[in-house]
Amino acid sequence: MQGYTPSGKSGSANSEDEVMSMAELLDQEEEKFLRVLKPGDIIKGIVARKSPTEILIDVGAKSEGIVDTKDLNNLTPEEISKIKEGEKVPVYVLSVEGEEDRISLSLSQARVERDWDEAERIFAAGETIEGKVVGNNKGGLLVNFGQIRGFVPGSLLINAQYGGPHRPDRWNQMTGEILRLKIIEVERARNRLILSERAVEEDIRQEKAQFLEELKEGDTRKGRVTSLANFGAFVDIGGIDGLVHLSELSWTRISHPREVLKVGDEIEVYVLSVDHEQQRVALSLKRLEPEPWSEVFEHYSVDQIVDAVITKLTDFGAFARLDDRIEGLIHISEITEKNITHPRDVLAEGQEVKVRIIHIDPDRRRMGLSLKQVEGYEEWLTYQEEKEMVADEERASEADVSDLVDETQTDEIQIVVDNEALSPDEALSPDEALSPDEALSPDEALSPDEALNSDEALSSDEAPSSDEALAAGEDPAADDTET
Repeated sequence: MQGYTPSGKSGSANSEDEVMSMAELLDQEEEKFLRVLKPGDIIKGIVARKSPTEILIDVGAKSEGIVDTKDLNNLTPEEISKIKEGEKVPVYVLSVEGEEDRISLSLSQARVERDWDEAERIFAAGETIEGKVVGNNKGGLLVNFGQIRGFVPGSLLINAQYGGPHRPDRWNQMTGEILRLKIIEVERARNRLILSERAVEEDIRQEKAQFLEELKEGDTRKGRVTSLANFGAFVDIGGIDGLVHLSELSWTRISHPREVLKVGDEIEVYVLSVDHEQQRVALSLKRLEPEPWSEVFEHYSVDQIVDAVITKLTDFGAFARLDDRIEGLIHISEITEKNITHPRDVLAEGQEVKVRIIHIDPDRRRMGLSLKQVEGYEEWLTYQEEKEMVADEERASEADVSDLVDETQTDEIQIVVDNEALSPDEALSPDEALSPDEALSPDEALSPDEALNSDEALSSDEAPSSDEALAAGEDPAADDTET
């Protein structure tokens, strides 16, 4: 017989035992969403609480996981300081124990496992990495890869100096260096990560070989200056460093590449030659510019005077550069009229001078210059200027004299009376003219008292008559005119 339940429905006697409480239902529903963890899992959790001795992390299980002091000791103070409450972090499940499901977690091991995953990926892809040398042992160098310690055998280092009886000392000196390496073996279970420097070199060599196959003589490539040496400049042209020899940097003479280039310059270069066996490329900078000697007569001519800069002094003369275009020689005999034993007696490198071009030989790429002929030329120019100034002064003086003569002649014409000018026969000859010595001195001149007075003057009776004057051949009209 069925019993009566409080709900008014009939039921068995143990129906109350079969009815689940609300708490049990909630627990059952919660268990459906709880994460089931097992050792070895790497999961992400939220930092619930942080203290100096432990960190509690919510991993979605019944209880929070614990990162204990022992694991925190595997992290640096800087790494621990970066962990903040509420932040998501990766953790490694060490164990799940007891009825309470006590979960033991590891932050350090999670990072290690993550690094192993990355190492396997890089190994499969054949990528190159950079690793810092942290130490060494008798077999090679120790390099950190994240939380993993990798090993580079001495035989897989590219520099021969790392071998021999003194290699431990040499390896000690490498501590702290950054090497380009390639992963050649990964074994997570054995905690084994083997790296190689030679593998990187081999990859680079293969890449260079492929690049050189595509590179042709006569090509023009853009590049960047990577280093300078006494003999030239190295330029990275996008896969290989080529050499621009000192003689190929400029058409003019230079003593060091720094005169025209500096490290980091972006330039365009001409490919002179490609050595596939040695994997070397010869480049040129000057070949991209016109050869100056081919157009020398378009810019210069014999007897032309130009500006120049002294570039080098030798026992036999001085080299001078013209307009950064062509270099010529001033022979020691063409430097000065003075006797000198060496060009340095009167010249210095870098000095700016004026020179005269005395000969041009484009076939032999030679130009003869003279310094002393410019000095003589300048002196001649000065003399000509002074001579012209003197001539101008003389012409000006002659013009003044001519003007004075014209004025004097005009005055004489005004003095001579009409019809009474002396005839050529009556004019005094130069011999009859009084000399300066015969001229009356101021003392001999008549004073006003000595001049004829009115009593001494001829009276009208004493004056000759017109008839007498005519008889004497004189013209009365002339007397009247003079009177």
